[in-house]
Order: sequence, then C-alpha cells, then structure tokens
Amino acid sequence: MRITTAAFGVCIVWCTLVTVADAQTTTPATTQPTTLPAEIRTPPPGDAPRINGPRLYGQRPGRPFLYTIPITGLDPMSISVDGLPDGLTFNASLSRIEGSVAKPGDYRLTITASNSAGTDTQPLRVRIGNQICLTPPMGWNSWNCFAGAVDEEKVYAMAKVIADSGLIKHGWTYVNIDDTWQGKRAGPDLALQPNEKFPDMKGLCDRIHALGLKAGIYSTPWTTSYAGFCGGSSENADGSWTHPAGPRRFGQMPYAVANHHFMAVDAKQWAAWGFDYLKYDWNPITIPDVAEMADALEAGGRDIVYSLSNAATFEHAADYASLANSWRTTGDITDTWQSLHGIGFSQYRWAPYAGNGHWNDPDMLVVGTVGWSHLRPTRLTPDEQYTHITMWCLLSAPLLLGTDLTRLDDFTKGLLTNDEVLAVDQDAMGRQALLVSAVGQQEVYAKHLSDGTLAVGLFNLDSKAADVTVRLDDLQLTGPQPVRDLWRQKNLPDTNDQVTLTVAPHGAEMLKIGAPKP
Repeated sequence: MRITTAAFGVCIVWCTLVTVADAQTTTPATTQPTTLPAEIRTPPPGDAPRINGPRLYGQRPGRPFLYTIPITGLDPMSISVDGLPDGLTFNASLSRIEGSVAKPGDYRLTITASNSAGTDTQPLRVRIGNQICLTPPMGWNSWNCFAGAVDEEKVYAMAKVIADSGLIKHGWTYVNIDDTWQGKRAGPDLALQPNEKFPDMKGLCDRIHALGLKAGIYSTPWTTSYAGFCGGSSENADGSWTHPAGPRRFGQMPYAVANHHFMAVDAKQWAAWGFDYLKYDWNPITIPDVAEMADALEAGGRDIVYSLSNAATFEHAADYASLANSWRTTGDITDTWQSLHGIGFSQYRWAPYAGNGHWNDPDMLVVGTVGWSHLRPTRLTPDEQYTHITMWCLLSAPLLLGTDLTRLDDFTKGLLTNDEVLAVDQDAMGRQALLVSAVGQQEVYAKHLSDGTLAVGLFNLDSKAADVTVRLDDLQLTGPQPVRDLWRQKNLPDTNDQVTLTVAPHGAEMLKIGAPKP
C-alpha cells in the first residue's frame, strides 16, 4: 500500500494521514532487532571553516542578547560579522554576538570565517520582535541521567563538556536544571530559593554564560513538584512548605494548584539569576496557569524560553502555540524501542502547530549514557539511535540531551555533531515532517526546507533489514533531482523516479532531495 498527502505543510489530508499513521503505530515490532556494529556515519569536521547553526535568531527589544556562532574548522580562524544593529557587538576571540537591541526589526547579518584551509560565508537574520525561540532549542537537561542526584557542579561539568568537546560548535546551547533544585521561599518577595545542592544560582548562570552557553531551570504551578519539592503555589500566604509524606495523587494536594500563587516573584528571581529557559511541569496542563506564567516571564525583563511539560492535550494546541515556545506532546520517553516508536511515529496531528517560536516537543533524547541517577548505556541499539535523531530532526523538535556528557563516546558524538542532519531540525521554515508513504513496516517522511529542497527520512520499523523506497511523485517532484545522504554527507546519484535504500532493523536513513533555489 502506498499513501500520499496533498502537501507537506499545514494542508494535511487528515483522514488518510491519520488512518495510515494510526495503523502503523499499533503494530510495532516487539522483538529486539539483531545488533549491528555501531557505524559512525558522520565524517569528522573538515579543516576549512564551516558556519553551523540556524539562519534565523530572535530576541525581544531591550533584552540581553547572547549568540555564540557555531563554527568548525582549524584554528587560528578569522571571523567577522557585518550588518550588526545598534546595541550589538561581536567578540571575535569568543565567537559571540552580545549586547541588546532596542529597535524592533529584521537585521540581516553576514558572518565570514577564514583560515588557512578556506573561507565560509553565511547569512544570519536577527529578528528583534515579540517572538523568541525561532528555531527549536538545542541543549542538555539533567533529568534522564542524574534525576534527583543533580547538583551545581554536575550541571557546570556538563556545560564545560559542551564547550570543551566542541558540541557548542554545532549549536548545542542550553544547560538545563530539572526537578530537585528547590529549597524554601525567602526574602521580601518570598521567591523560591535553591536548596543546598545549588548554593549560588547566579554564580552558576554567570559561569555558564561565560562559556557562551545558556542556562535553564524547572518549576511547576503545583504546590509540590513530581519529585516532591516546593512548587509555584501554596496553601499558605507566606509560601511555607513541607516535604509531603505518604501517598500522593494527581488532582489532590500536593499535586494541585493552591490558592496562593508565586509565579510572578519566581519569574523575577529567575531573570535576576540569569536563566534563559524554563521547563514548567504538571498534568493536566491548564491554560489559565500557562497564561499566568507567560505573563510573569514577559514581565521579568529577560527572555526565557517557555517549555510546557507534560502530556499536552491536543484540543488546546492553539493555546499552547500562542502562549509558550514548546509543549510536551507525550508522557515521558524511555530508552526502549517501544517508547521511541510509540512517541516518534505518532506526532502527525500536531504538525500544523509547529513553527517559528512554538514547537511540538516529543520529549528528550535518550542516546548515550542515561539511567535517571543509575547511569548506564542507553538500551537503544545504534540503529534505533539513528532513528531517534533522524525523526526528531524531521519533526522540528527541541533537541535536549539526557545523557551524561562526561561519558561521551565517539559514536554518540557522531550522532550529535552532524551539521547537515542538525540543519534539518534548525531550518528557518520551521515545518514538521509528514508521512508520505507507508508499505508494511517501512515508512517515508518528508519535510520542506527553506532552500526549496526536501529532507526525507526512510524508516524501517521491522526487526529485520528491508528495502525502503521514496518516489518522486510522492514528493510532488518531477524531472532529475539531486540526492544527498545527510548522515554520511555525500552525494548520491541523481534520480528521475525513486531512491531505494536498504535500511537496518529499526533503523533510518536521511536524504536531501531537490536542487536548492537560487
């Protein structure tokens, strides 16, 4: 059976698409595939400069601006930026654009990097306006590796690895603290203060910023977080809180929003510390509470990416898109094929709500070393990890690593440093891929890119290797078309009709098809 859609954007043939996708997600392979050697597909970075990262970046007027340009290549390297608006400066030695822009507008910058091996020049459009997070955020979150064992030095150690290992040169930016940092409310505003694991929040943010990275924090409107720490509301006007004892149930104290709210003072405190990202976590995600925190963050005077968690309800998708920068479309992911398959291949109905400044979030990446404080290698096979990264990039999903980066191995680093694959996630058009064909356990997804080409994922959901075919008529393309293997960063023969690749069990291949527009 071969299924096509009328278009890959907002115009979806809903009845056909939902029927096919639902049918596919109900029949995952249940046996573990044969483990193949861990192929590192990503070539090492070349000697010549390569300017990576998004081509579109947003900030609100008058807010602190920090953008580290991701560039690979041999040092010494000469870097320049032309077209900077008033208020911004470029620190060439640190490859950072910093400052603050008062006047709204689109500013077209030109970045040039040169060394002894060559020169690269790329545009960067800086949009100063009412939207931030114009491409999906990329970074790290503490939960899937450290859970409740997180502390200040572990977080800073992850930031150091991102900077020192070169991940920062591929666009990895955010370093996010999850649950269990919370202490008691104190001070004249009764803002939530950290516990003994985080003795100096402002100092931590300053250290992270000094590396050219950004910092994130966690909260909930409930009186108590999932892990049993102080939340954003209280039954008491003074914000007093005690660790809950005994069984806890959703919808009952402490898993409920109490009458006394502290969202405004907490957001002000996070801005004063220097945080750039908030994971706001509860279920169900109630729209009045979403709006209250959105207003609090806006009033805080600092741009903070606003990420909602978890298990968002589809009927409120338009509300999430108008109020937040991302929202979890699912419950928590685990490092199993069943979880990866069930989440990654069921995102079709959310596609119309993905776009610049607002992103569907299928949860964090579970590659490398995970374990939720009991660290171990991921249970995903190497090919399943390729499927994980391929699908999340096609979905224009936030890319948040849940791995202990101090244990970064060559295979995992190859997954995380392929700039042609990451560029699909960071594409300025902001589209989400859609299913274009399904034959048994073999599926093809395609995503329109801003250069006029298509990113195409070939997925084999079976537990044995299989051929997967993408046809040009499914992509609404005619005539000879260039084909590029994005994972291996090499050109394949042009095609007039179709491309067929043998795909590993539970594996994926990723192509770019079509000629870029002038």
